[in-house]
Amino acid sequence: MKAFKTGALLLGAALMTTAMTAATADDVGKREYSNNCVACHGVSGKGDGPYAGIISTKIADLTMLQKANGGVFPFNRVYEMIDGREAVPAHGSRDMPIWGNEYNDKAAEYYMDYPREFNTAGFIRGRILALVNYIYELQEK
Repeated sequence: MKAFKTGALLLGAALMTTAMTAATADDVGKREYSNNCVACHGVSGKGDGPYAGIISTKIADLTMLQKANGGVFPFNRVYEMIDGREAVPAHGSRDMPIWGNEYNDKAAEYYMDYPREFNTAGFIRGRILALVNYIYELQEK
């Protein structure tokens, strides 16, 4: 039984490597951004998405994060805002951040094209990292 589980894990890791090779980090990051961020932050990241005129909270211009931080991209802060550790009023309370659940409970539904066993903490962290990288690419130079 133990050999079967080990074999299944190795097969799963091989399939995951193949799947992640097919989809680059840029593709995954863009997918995450398109599905979770565009409504508020807009396609360009300037905070001009369709919800910009609907919600009362000022939506952050994601293209200016590096400039606003002395020329250094605030990687940890962005990561923690996405995973729910950093409080963002527009994202909901820290008890139930809007995207915190997207990157945990609903991961399998969201990535139905990947086998369910790949929606582990490491895979979810990879999705967040891809999104942070995509936001980094939006920075104005």
